[in-house]
Amino acid sequence: MPPVPSPPPGPAPSPVVLDRRDGPYGEVVLRRHGDQYEIIANGVFLMDTSDGRSERLLVDEALAALDAYAPGRAGLRVLIGGLGVGFSLARAAEEPRWGEIAVVEREDAVVGWHREGPLAAYSRHALDDPRVRVVREDLVSWVRASGPRYDALCLDIDNGPDWTVTENNGSLYSPSGLAACRERLEPGGVLAVWSAQPSAEFETALRDAGFTGVRTTRVPVARGVPDVVHIGLRP
Repeated sequence: MPPVPSPPPGPAPSPVVLDRRDGPYGEVVLRRHGDQYEIIANGVFLMDTSDGRSERLLVDEALAALDAYAPGRAGLRVLIGGLGVGFSLARAAEEPRWGEIAVVEREDAVVGWHREGPLAAYSRHALDDPRVRVVREDLVSWVRASGPRYDALCLDIDNGPDWTVTENNGSLYSPSGLAACRERLEPGGVLAVWSAQPSAEFETALRDAGFTGVRTTRVPVARGVPDVVHIGLRP
């Protein structure tokens, strides 16, 4: 008897909107798609909970660059720009050498999804860590204001320098925006920027802004084009 053919796979589940908020920066949406969660900002897919390797690498690469400059330092201060689904924050909270972890997040909804919602499992409740401080501000404005310096800035608020969520975010990657980032770093500090695709132009922009040791680390992903982390050091 010939084998019975398997039935064709059923249709993929449609995304389910769990929360939708309108704010001063536009619309932000939390969706569940199968067993994953997604954040959509102004109609642009921002990130989901399917992987997280490159978001964790954002923090790992910053720490590795600091170790190359001055190995073994503790009490380091890191700023995470964009809470997202929490992978970067969770990774930072795992490392005891980070003595202070600041998170700049402009969307109250995103913070709420981590405090009381389903994303708390992905940030591993790191908002309860006494080293963690949430700054409810727009990162682009915060960088340009006067304030404390950090050993590392780990920025992930867009799909990359060439694919921003809101138009104003583009100024973060401009010469003046990168100069402001440089001033927010201690000497020997590290700027790490997540991107959904490599950008040779952004590498050049980092060098032109006075960063040294500029490099790009790639993380292969299923969709083809690798996620990347751009690194630059303040001399």
